Amino acid sequence: MRTTQNHQPKNIEAFKQNLLLWSQQFDDVVWLDSNNHNDEYSSYDAVLAVDAFTAIRTDYFDAFERLKDYQLSVNDWIFGYLAYDLKNTTERLKSENLDGLDFPDLYFFQPKKLFLFKGNQVEIQYLKMVDDEIADDLLSVNSCVSLSAVETSQNPIKIKLRIHKDEYSAKVTKMLTHIHRGDIYEANFCQEFYAENSKINPLDTFKKLNAISQPPFASFLKFEDKYMMSASPERYIKKTGTKVISQPIKGTAKRSEDKAEDLRLAEELSKDPKERSENIMIVDLVRNDLSHTACKGSVEVKELCKVYSFLQVHQMISTIQSKVQPETNPVDIIKTTFPMGSMTGAPKISAMKIIENLEETKRGLYSGSVGYFAPNGDFDFNVIIRSILYNETKKYISYSVGGAITAKSDPLKEYEECLIKAKAMREALED
Repeated sequence: MRTTQNHQPKNIEAFKQNLLLWSQQFDDVVWLDSNNHNDEYSSYDAVLAVDAFTAIRTDYFDAFERLKDYQLSVNDWIFGYLAYDLKNTTERLKSENLDGLDFPDLYFFQPKKLFLFKGNQVEIQYLKMVDDEIADDLLSVNSCVSLSAVETSQNPIKIKLRIHKDEYSAKVTKMLTHIHRGDIYEANFCQEFYAENSKINPLDTFKKLNAISQPPFASFLKFEDKYMMSASPERYIKKTGTKVISQPIKGTAKRSEDKAEDLRLAEELSKDPKERSENIMIVDLVRNDLSHTACKGSVEVKELCKVYSFLQVHQMISTIQSKVQPETNPVDIIKTTFPMGSMTGAPKISAMKIIENLEETKRGLYSGSVGYFAPNGDFDFNVIIRSILYNETKKYISYSVGGAITAKSDPLKEYEECLIKAKAMREALED
């Protein structure tokens, strides 16, 4: 079905950049980049999938069943995304908030051309119908020249807040009322920053965003006139053989250029009772979600509340693992864990209902997931956070940030944490 060829570029980083430039000629592009983070669970350093041979796009109605049928019938690599609003197909929920972006709820495609990076090697996999193009494509990639001066708006991008500070405090106070009443223990409350009638060069914007954060789950997605530029630090879920892992992030602290201060901030985060309780609540939720498809007794916490440091922030990450039967359908594992607990709250359904009532914007791709299924049913998906979304036709730019609200939350501190998380996206757009 595919022709495989190994390629060893003289300079792997230069080849990556050229390949990304070359990919922009296609309507369907998914680029996943670990930015050379050493992750014991990683399969590849980076992956590029382009040029759809077949595809599925759908709203939330029956979306997972349609994806399951598509994944089984194609029996090949498929790349794409799951929007947060697929919650409406697994539970009796709705999404009625403002949507300025108009992404379908689910989109996956079978790429004609695939590049898998590991070390200094690139494994190239082309469908048989286009395998005679490998040599010419490599020549084109190596001769790519950046045309960064693609026409963009001469006017500076004016970023607006969908929820202003006082309104944010009032909404968080309402959420705290739900928590004190016992409706929920925790909920992830998000707000949108946006710009209208604005043009950007998506690839340049992604490069700036990625350079600021250099996260382990960076991704660039192009789907016709819609783009996602993501500097995500978080893995949602990965399957390798019969092993499944999920790695929720809950707990954030800023970095400092002063080494002693930076170590102190990381240490404080690791011991912070509010941040630890946030993380542990979500770990319990993820354990419960994984148990729906897990072999009995196989769900275990491999790492609890470990602090990892990224360029912009320190993050508290836990790793939960389960084992599934070989015949378990991979889409069912996602269906029973989606949306990810780190972006919803606990109990999950109650939290999602309250989120819908208090937030002003339909989340769409934000707090959804982008990734792939391999032909053998393995998969790897990130969490779409720290991301800029762009509808080129509507000239609408959007990025959202959120934080976990618990009984110990202070609205002002939550607002300040949101601004820390929003900093990288603002810098990438305003630069």
